[in-house]
Amino acid sequence: MTYQKRIPSFFGFRIYFFSTLLYLLLVLPFAGFLFLQNLPTIFEKRDSLIISLPEKKLTETGSFSESFSEGVKYGSSLKADTSGINIIIGDKTATSQVDDQQNENLSNSFIFLFKSLLISFIAGLIFNYPFKRYFNQKRKRKTSSEKLTAFCKKYLLASPWINAGILSLAFMATLVYMVFLIYKAPADYDISKTLFTRFFFISLFSSLLTFLLVYFWEKHRVNIKYLDFLYSKEELRKRIFKSRIGKIKNQFWISSATTTLLPLSIVIVYLSMSLTKISELNLTSLNDEQVRILFGRYSNLFKMVVESPDPAGLADLSFINVTDSLIMFVGIGVGIVVSFIYILLFVKWTTLDIVYPLKELLYNMQKTGEGKTINYTVVRNNDEIGEIAEGYNEMSANLEKYISDISKMNEAYYRFVPRQFLEFLGKDSILDVRLGDQVQKEMSVLFTDIRDFTAMSEDMTPKENFDFLNEYLSSMEPVISRNHGFIDKYIGDSIMALFVGNVENAIDAAIEMRSSLADFNLQRKLENKNPTNSGIGIHTGNLMLGVVGGHGRMDGTVVSDAVNLASRIEGLTKMYGTSIIISQDTLIRLQDPGRYNYRFLDVVKVKGKKEAAYIFEILDGEPEDIKQLKIQTKPDFGRALQLYKSKDFDNALELFRKVQKINPSDRATQLYIIRCKNILEFGIPEDWDGVETIRDKY
Repeated sequence: MTYQKRIPSFFGFRIYFFSTLLYLLLVLPFAGFLFLQNLPTIFEKRDSLIISLPEKKLTETGSFSESFSEGVKYGSSLKADTSGINIIIGDKTATSQVDDQQNENLSNSFIFLFKSLLISFIAGLIFNYPFKRYFNQKRKRKTSSEKLTAFCKKYLLASPWINAGILSLAFMATLVYMVFLIYKAPADYDISKTLFTRFFFISLFSSLLTFLLVYFWEKHRVNIKYLDFLYSKEELRKRIFKSRIGKIKNQFWISSATTTLLPLSIVIVYLSMSLTKISELNLTSLNDEQVRILFGRYSNLFKMVVESPDPAGLADLSFINVTDSLIMFVGIGVGIVVSFIYILLFVKWTTLDIVYPLKELLYNMQKTGEGKTINYTVVRNNDEIGEIAEGYNEMSANLEKYISDISKMNEAYYRFVPRQFLEFLGKDSILDVRLGDQVQKEMSVLFTDIRDFTAMSEDMTPKENFDFLNEYLSSMEPVISRNHGFIDKYIGDSIMALFVGNVENAIDAAIEMRSSLADFNLQRKLENKNPTNSGIGIHTGNLMLGVVGGHGRMDGTVVSDAVNLASRIEGLTKMYGTSIIISQDTLIRLQDPGRYNYRFLDVVKVKGKKEAAYIFEILDGEPEDIKQLKIQTKPDFGRALQLYKSKDFDNALELFRKVQKINPSDRATQLYIIRCKNILEFGIPEDWDGVETIRDKY
């Protein structure tokens, strides 16, 4: 993936606090509404204490105070009908029990709620502390303990449910307690019970909204913020959710219900609570002024109904008084504000939960499409988007495997057809190669061959032959690659290698191959096996690289007279007893000939060639002792060759013998001594021009 993300903070207390605050915003206006709604009922209950006494009679008797006091003291009901005095005194407990019951229920409910919330906050703090600690350590670049990491990894995906459940336990416990208060209330307090029951339902709706808010808030942060820093990229390639696959439409339904239906239900409750039935006024008839107050501009429409002897359904009509309307507007206003907050949050979360994974997926698809590498996306959802992301990852894995197989296949092809060969042809893949593809290049051709391999192979089994060849060729191939060459083909025990650019690369490779051969022989000596030897020939010229064959069988090869000459020069190493021989065309292309120790060997006309070639021996490929002897005798050897080419065979022979005396193992000197003797004994051939014609193929 993906986008660079900062390590986030883990939210626990913040979610609890704001969710609880929204819950209180929903229920507190209703609690105030419940208290004020009960005031008219309280006043009506208090009217059960009725005192009817003409002022004049009261002053005359002077016994009202005493009678009232006695009635209150003994809690009795006293009726006196003396001199027009009517006194009815109700029971003292009846005058205050309604409002006391209502206030006590509200008070007990909120006290219980706050105690429960305190317990939930503490429980939430305990549960969320490991997560907070883990992400704090991540931000500080500290390594978390295995135990802490295992805990966070185990419970992270369940944290939305657990956190929502912990906070909701406080609300659920309060609702259960409210049910207990409702059924505990005396049967004769129907108004109190009805109002408190409505308060219970508004609390139930608010609790459900709070539960959903905590769950979706935490779930959003887990999926978008936290997953990347707790699970590995390999784990996040597939769905790590244990629940069954969800649906995006269900998420939209829940979001719509949370932001619309549930807040609307609270608004409806506030509306219903603000209604007062006309029957509650205990009026047997309505005058014109009351009709105008109740029906306003529509009073004329209802006047005939009101004035009828039996106004049907009038008692069932409802109206909104001034106090109720104010409280209703407050409650509805709070409900709208909360709904707006929920809409903003849920729209944001729903959008991000869909858009972010899709943008992340698109980003990785674009990177993969660019062909730079295989990119995997994080499976953040357990719905259709998660299925798409998981499917993309499976496709990417298959694509990666396919590319890996193709790469391995190409590597296998490159073992048969060198990569450089395709590059010279301008082809990206072997699939692009066509019969007849060709290109002309100036290259140095290196041939090497094992000396007396036929005789060696007679003493080995076929398996031993293959094992020996593979060991030898395996030690030579890296040397050629290190010196910027590539092997065109193996020909039995021979190697044909090509070098583009500086001819020094070919000579350096030849010298290093001789050094590797010494190490190879040392290992064979430790294994009680016979050592081997090799010769190397190098020639530089124009080559034609191309594809030859038929449509059923093609082969990449090099076609040039330079290749044949290089092969013939390699064969001359046997004749002259040298390790490395190069042609004049190679020597003159050296940028710094002084880097190497070399000597002129001969002018030869090899089999199949009409033109003579000047050949030179590279002394650096010889063992150190032999190399030093050849360097020491190089001046005498050079002068002897000049005398030989000038037909001064007597002096040439004398110098060659001098060289031989110093370096008896110099095979080239021995060869020239034989030639001088033959000429002195049999005479100079008529067509002799100093060029040695090689009629045999070595």
